[in-house]
Amino acid sequence: MLYHFFDYLENHYNFFGAGVFKYISFRAGMATVISLLITITLGKTLIARLKHFQVDESIRELGLPGQMQKSGTPTMGGIIIIMGIVLPTLLFADLTNVYIILLLISVLWMGTIGFIDDYLKIKKKNKEGLGGKFKIVGQIGLGLIVGCTMVFHPDILIREFSGTNFSTFNDLKSAATTIPFFKDNQFQYSWFMPDGYVEYTWILYVGIISFIVTAVSNGANITDGIDGLAAGTTAIIGLTLAILAYLSGNVIFSDYLNIMYIPNSGELVIFCAALVGACIGFLWYNAFPAQVFMGDTGSLALGGVIAVLALAIRKELMIPLLCGIFFIELLSVIIQVSYFKYTKRKYGAGRRVFLMSPIHHHYQKKGLHESKIVTRFWTLGILLAVFTLATLKLR
Repeated sequence: MLYHFFDYLENHYNFFGAGVFKYISFRAGMATVISLLITITLGKTLIARLKHFQVDESIRELGLPGQMQKSGTPTMGGIIIIMGIVLPTLLFADLTNVYIILLLISVLWMGTIGFIDDYLKIKKKNKEGLGGKFKIVGQIGLGLIVGCTMVFHPDILIREFSGTNFSTFNDLKSAATTIPFFKDNQFQYSWFMPDGYVEYTWILYVGIISFIVTAVSNGANITDGIDGLAAGTTAIIGLTLAILAYLSGNVIFSDYLNIMYIPNSGELVIFCAALVGACIGFLWYNAFPAQVFMGDTGSLALGGVIAVLALAIRKELMIPLLCGIFFIELLSVIIQVSYFKYTKRKYGAGRRVFLMSPIHHHYQKKGLHESKIVTRFWTLGILLAVFTLATLKLR
């Protein structure tokens, strides 16, 4: 809103200083600051209201150290994160930009699914919350929205330059993405299709997008198991995506790095900045010992927007590396459940690979304090983020 207001003042009245709002760097910095202020100041009030309405977490006894002391801690704190993302984005981003609109829809869509799940668990005393199949339907629904928008919206393009001064270019409607570690790193989904079936590439593309949105949102949801882990990890991922979005939306940097130039994608830096600010601000209350949990309201929303951000800048094949913490957490659950079912069928009694899954609970069972686990996972997340950025040159 402020972006459009100051743009109007500059264009019609040549208002002094209004031109600073044209710069992505300035608006990203402001979005981060405002996001931090919103989450820290409004967070205290919201936590008090959650306590008043007894919106607290029901803790199951799993034999984890310090677990039962968390009983009664308010949940649904993801509302704080969503406010910290949405409000600065509305203030400082270009609201006509299709990528910004898509990200706002994504965070509200997934936040709503998570809110319904938390509400059923807490107020309706339904331990299962929203059924797994309904969550999947909601996640696939967002995937279809994102996929169809990526396919059919006229402003979502890849620009290829044929001259040295960027004056000659061709805008392409393409399902290309970035494949890391390869010199010519554009990957076309049509390569999967037999000759004569290229017209079905878009169906494949939308299906892959739905799978990615579902997988990453579930990965973030599983990671949200100990104080500060999901929020801190998301902040690291969000900062990395901000850098990638800035490079992809800048003609000079994209040409220098020989990566896809995606017109208008630089505006995503504003959203990423708000995302990082919201997660760091939430840690004010969510770091050990947590005063509030984000619940599915926050974890599903964070996972969903990370997936959509990666898809928007054509970096979805980097998700297993960039979101390695989410991937490891999700994989540990899949391994544990699969091995337990296999051994139960074969030997009559289920066996386990880990002491408990997700894997952060395995380390808790081994006696590590959760603050140490979170710090080490953050450190690993930073290493993965640096390596992800290094893939821009490692080919």
